[in-house]
This record gives sequence, C-alpha cells and structure tokens, in this order.
Amino acid sequence: MPFHIVLYQPEIPANTGNIVRTCSVTGAHLHLIHPLGFSVDDKQLKRAGLDYWHEVPIFHYDSYEDFVSKMAPERMFFIETTGKAFYTDKQYQDGDFFMFGKETTGIPSSITEAQPNQVIRIPMKEGVRSLNLSNTVAIVAYEAFRQVDFPNFK
Repeated sequence: MPFHIVLYQPEIPANTGNIVRTCSVTGAHLHLIHPLGFSVDDKQLKRAGLDYWHEVPIFHYDSYEDFVSKMAPERMFFIETTGKAFYTDKQYQDGDFFMFGKETTGIPSSITEAQPNQVIRIPMKEGVRSLNLSNTVAIVAYEAFRQVDFPNFK
C-alpha cells in the first residue's frame, strides 16, 4: 500500500511540480485539496514535474471535508511548525497519509487542533519561519519510506 501526500491548498506551482517528482520516484499518491493557487495547466507546474505526471496517481478534492469523506484516512500526520513531536519520533506504516499546508499559512488550526498528537514537525533553528514545501515533503516522505525499508526501491 502506498504512502499518501496531501497538499492543502498549495499556492506555488513549482513546489507542487517538484512534489509530483518526489511522488513519482517513491510511488506515493498525491492528493490536492482545492482551491489551488494555480491552474493544473500552469507551465511552471508542468516544467517542475517534467515528464513524471503520468506516473503519479493524483486526486483532487473540493475541500478538506470532501477529502476526508472520500478517503477516510485511518492514519494521518499533519506537518506543521507547531508540532510537539519531531517527524522522526513517529512510527509510520504503509498507507499513512501526510498532510502539508499552503505555503503562506500552513494547515488551518481547526484541522490540526482536532488531532494534536498527529501534528509533527521538522526541527529547525530558532527564529526561522519554515522550510520550502517541496523540501519538507521530500524529508518526511523519505523518512517514512526508510522506516518501511524502501519497498520496491533499487
């Protein structure tokens, strides 16, 4: 069963394109919660994703509620700077979902406060705001795949 990368209202096409590439090389599925800050026909989006688009299962949802009702994820982790636990503190399983927020505002607190034990973060030095979204996805995704021994990787 694959891991699932969930982007909550992403705004920057190049980030989403880079995330498509990460999903392609890892076998993760990509879930996009609308509204998006760009068109899926955006030239920058396509350029960043190169020719990987056809290899990635991509699902679209009108809202967070639409996503939850259609996917009903059993285990979901929310990656936010407010997380109490580091991303390396959790034990991941095949089929887990990882939600990342929009570049400017993150995941709404109404979502993260409902499941505070599932909010995780990447450690950073004090006084900085955050990492780039596509870098954050890659860091967390590869930790999850490392924990399950990189299935189907060569």
